[in-house]
Amino acid sequence: MTGKFTGRTAIVTGASRGIGLAVAERLVAEGAKVVVTARRPEALAEAVAHLGGPEHALGIAGRADDADHQAEVVERAVKTFGGADLLVNNTGINPAYGPMVEVDLGAARKIFEVNCIAALSWVQQVHRAWMKDHGGAVVNVSSVAGIKPAPGIGFYGASKAMLTHLTKELAVELGPDIRVNAVAPAVVKTQFATALYEGREEEAAAAYPLKRLGLPEDIGGVVAFLLSEDASWITGQLLVVDGGVTLTGGA
Repeated sequence: MTGKFTGRTAIVTGASRGIGLAVAERLVAEGAKVVVTARRPEALAEAVAHLGGPEHALGIAGRADDADHQAEVVERAVKTFGGADLLVNNTGINPAYGPMVEVDLGAARKIFEVNCIAALSWVQQVHRAWMKDHGGAVVNVSSVAGIKPAPGIGFYGASKAMLTHLTKELAVELGPDIRVNAVAPAVVKTQFATALYEGREEEAAAAYPLKRLGLPEDIGGVVAFLLSEDASWITGQLLVVDGGVTLTGGA
């Protein structure tokens, strides 16, 4: 790995496991200091140990949609590691399954709050505390479910479509010193997505031209690219990372 992120500090939400942890791991491998968040302190402690300990990572437990938690994370990133240069909005929830016409509106509001409003709030927090004066880069983790109808997880898909649009609006508003992009994974083998493939992984992967489901590292590498200077002329874009499945009408 290179040291392309040496001297940079990243905040990665929802990073005790899965895609978020893979993103943090890639950033640390390329020289960054990372602040990782999640709800469970025990899982975060394990993640920090996995990332190399307090020299490389700081874990702060809290709810992603809690503004006080967000402010604490940003403040401690700056105090501990000297900045808040990079932000990855990875936290996402989907407690509602089934037809949109039957979706529980309380669950829908919670999905919207966590997947959209919280992501915007994180950007506002890092902008006020650091990026406004120092610049930076943001990557939002969207989904292929936000590209076209996704029966059964329709409101989740709608929230991810809004996150993609927020990405574009923020890119226009925050340039030239802050870049904002998004990634749209298909099914990645994480605990979050087990209901989509568990017990039928071979069948689920058959529609993918690359004939496998995604791994967290597949997304981690792409997010790292978008945060890096290699992507210095890329902003407001949604990069689909899907093993080719949207080409075949799958996912």
